[in-house]
Amino acid sequence: MRSFLDRLEPGPRATALKEIEGQSEDEALSVLHDWAFWARPEQLPPPGDWRYWMILAGRGFGKTRAGAEWVRAQVAAGRRRIALIGPTAADVRDVMVEGESGLVNISPPWSLPRYQASRRRLVWPCGAVAFLYSAQEPERLRGPQHDAAWADEFAAWSQGQQVWDQLQFGLRLGDDPRAVITTTPKPLPLVRQLLADPDCVVTRGATYDNRENLSPAFVDRIVRRYEGTRLGRQELHAEVLGDAPGALWPYEILLACRVQAYPELTRVVVAVDPSGSSGDDEGDGQGVIVAGLGIDGRGYVLADRSCRLSPQGWGRRVVEAFDAFGADRIVAEKNYGGEMVRFTIQAVRKSAPVSLVSATRGKIVRAEPVSALYEQGRVRHFVADPAGTALAELEEEMRQATANGYLGEGSPNRMDALVWALTSLMLEAEAPGAAFLELARREAAAGAAPRKAESEDSFAPGSVEWARGAGPT
Repeated sequence: MRSFLDRLEPGPRATALKEIEGQSEDEALSVLHDWAFWARPEQLPPPGDWRYWMILAGRGFGKTRAGAEWVRAQVAAGRRRIALIGPTAADVRDVMVEGESGLVNISPPWSLPRYQASRRRLVWPCGAVAFLYSAQEPERLRGPQHDAAWADEFAAWSQGQQVWDQLQFGLRLGDDPRAVITTTPKPLPLVRQLLADPDCVVTRGATYDNRENLSPAFVDRIVRRYEGTRLGRQELHAEVLGDAPGALWPYEILLACRVQAYPELTRVVVAVDPSGSSGDDEGDGQGVIVAGLGIDGRGYVLADRSCRLSPQGWGRRVVEAFDAFGADRIVAEKNYGGEMVRFTIQAVRKSAPVSLVSATRGKIVRAEPVSALYEQGRVRHFVADPAGTALAELEEEMRQATANGYLGEGSPNRMDALVWALTSLMLEAEAPGAAFLELARREAAAGAAPRKAESEDSFAPGSVEWARGAGPT
């Protein structure tokens, strides 16, 4: 077998495959599954005495394949209890196990693992077992022991530090337990912690390193849209970006403001920042943000319903958001279209209460008082599922807003709608302490009567019905 590999000349895969055609089926299969032959050098484990190997690379680099092949090699080397951890249970199954570059599809017939979905594990013919874990459930890692681990999309883990800590306690079998980490970077403390760990070796790479195996249409589109942007530097070139100088919303502040539930709300508004797009062009979309004011005096960003639609389409989207959250007002910027903005919304529902606001100052100047609310801890982002991306695009726009201007592409319509919503709820003239007075009024009205026990039919905490007090008490 080795003699055949030695005879293969370096060159394009087509040349190698042509030579394989003349060999026996077993020999050809052996070559096809010889990862050391097909991999690029940066997809192979580095030499040395390391505990963690982190592949920090751009989208499409081949991280998943490298991680899966590393696990396959560990099984062949004798490891028997392996942890597979991804952002969600579905990600572990659909990407790490059954994905195109997942363990089932890259394994040769003579060492094909059997996926036991009900038991959340993979079992190899040799007896090795890989246990599947979701980063949404750190407690499931409490107790099990492993001699190897593969952590995929590490920077997207919703409870990253807790999961990583639990993994460390269980990575204790054998003489040399190791882990591979495959991820596109984000400026998270946990990522920076690993980068500074002397036991961690880091392989860096860009999307372009795997250009040969990517669709030309994908590469052209990605380059055209993201090359030269901050997002491109992170997602294509795998740079661990810090906050831009003068960032109005530092990443740490946005992380700290996320909550999975919110209290009763005294007001709810839907803010819309229209654009000149017809919905069929490549123009900017329409920012549509839902926010409320809690009885605790804080602002709560509830949803991002932004879109790129025709006037009729975005008007309907705004009214649907108004109904879904029981809003009391729609706040719309009138710079694009003037009274036509009100007409667009009221064409969907004539009785919709619309307040038009006019942008007399630049976006950044308008945003600065709102960013101050975040610094003071007075705004929260409602993210029901910690692994979800409900507000991800809004937060990405917010991160690119700086005191010197907006660093992203196009117009930050999501951010602008957020600013209008929170300005309406928290910065417009209002009696000082109104929200706290409302809370006191409600408590006084309730009197000294003891609270009823929560019934079994109560709505789930964090749901719209629960938050607005619609459920039984």
